[in-house]
Parts: sequence; C-alpha cells; structure tokens
Amino acid sequence: MPGFQITRWCSFRSYARIRQIAREPKLVTMNETQTDKLKEHERSRDFFCVVQDAFRVFARRSSIILGSAWAFAGAVLVILVWLLTGPTFHFSDTWQLIINTATTVITFLMVFLIQNTQNRDAKAVHLKLDEVIRAIKGARNELVDLEELSDEELKRLETQFQRIRRKAEHDGNHRHGEVGTDRVA
Repeated sequence: MPGFQITRWCSFRSYARIRQIAREPKLVTMNETQTDKLKEHERSRDFFCVVQDAFRVFARRSSIILGSAWAFAGAVLVILVWLLTGPTFHFSDTWQLIINTATTVITFLMVFLIQNTQNRDAKAVHLKLDEVIRAIKGARNELVDLEELSDEELKRLETQFQRIRRKAEHDGNHRHGEVGTDRVA
C-alpha cells in the first residue's frame, strides 16, 4: 500500500514540522512569524504531498458542489439543451457522440472524486466509532478496527450478534449491558 505509506509520511512530516514550530520561542509578532514559518514549511514539503493535499481539498469542495440540487438541475438543463438541438443536427452520429463522450469523461472523473470522498468519510466514521468503543466502559475493545478482519472473522462476529439479538428477543431483554455477555471463542 504505497499510497497509505506516503499519506502517513506526509502527515508525519507535517505533524513533526508543526511540533517544531510550537516548540520554538514565541516572538511578539507571532502572526508574522507563524506565517513565515508556515510558508517555509509549505516550500519544504515534497511535490507528492502538495498534490495529495490539493486533490483532497478539490475532491471535498467538488463533492459539496456537485452533490447539490443546483448541480443536478444544471445536468438536467444540459441534457434538455442537447435533446432540443437534436432536430437541428438531424439527430446525427456526431450529435450523439457529443453527449456520449461528455458523459463518459465526466463519469470517469467523478468515480475518482466519489471514491476519495467515500474513503475519507468511511475512515472518519471508523475512527469515531473506534473512539466510542474505547470510551465506553464495558465495551469490547476487540471490536475496534473491525474493517481489518477477514470475511470469515466478520461472518463469525455477525453470527454472534444475531445470536445475542435472538436471545434478547426471547428473554424480552433489550438492554445494552447484555451485549457483552455472550462471547464466541
């Protein structure tokens, strides 16, 4: 997973540089000094980290804009204009090729934007859930990082939770505290 290692390395370098800035003596003109140090930090970052951060920001902003009702309305408007120009171009092959090519290219690019956004959102949700699991007393910490388990291990865990649910329904007990009592070896 070279992408993950590079991401970790970029994040580590940024974190290390921020820590270094935080340890340095504070001057009276803190804003100017911090601005200069941050500019120096940006110059020292390697090209891949800069591109990765730029893509992350671009993907996030694009998902907000392109996921709006206005973007959908704009896409419908483009299709309507294309349909209305059909008689003018006698529904020719070129007229069809324009919409086919445009939609193919847009779809191809959107796949990467959507995947990036979903990966980040899924990771954030996993981290939040991991923190909740760690914070709740009596919660099973082995449930942290479930996404790393094999399909077989996930199936076993799913079976365990189905059994716990059936037992709770049978006993008429839907309390939260009963979940950790039925463990599978």
